[in-house]
Amino acid sequence: MKTVIQRVSESSVCINNEVVAQIQQGLLVLIGIEDADNQEDINWLTSKIANLRIFADENDVMNLSLKDINGEMIIVSQFTLHAATKKGNRPSYIKASKPDVAIPLYESFVQQMEAELGKKIQTGQFGADMKVSLVNDGPVTIIIDTKNRE
Repeated sequence: MKTVIQRVSESSVCINNEVVAQIQQGLLVLIGIEDADNQEDINWLTSKIANLRIFADENDVMNLSLKDINGEMIIVSQFTLHAATKKGNRPSYIKASKPDVAIPLYESFVQQMEAELGKKIQTGQFGADMKVSLVNDGPVTIIIDTKNRE
């Protein structure tokens, strides 16, 4: 699983000009799923994201997690995170899982994140044409790939 995590002061997702998700302070998480991903990846990644200390404490030091600040989250599926660009100019998405594999893993990821945070998580809609808006706070953007755990 690949994720792009953005600390936001606000974010929203629109589908067909209708707002389907909207948050204030928190995280926008874009997630790409490949066939090699499994529940172990989900468990590791949800814990890592929920506990990332990327919010400012009283001394303006990034020392607090989303849990610590009781922040909000939007999770958006994004198969293009698995774009292969080595050859030519047209990205290949061959590594991205097809919906029959990706949807159950995506739903499990959302459920596990809700369990980690103890609250409902807002989402986009898997496979939909979404318009994602955000105000990146910092800016803070972090990329995590479960196949490259550092």
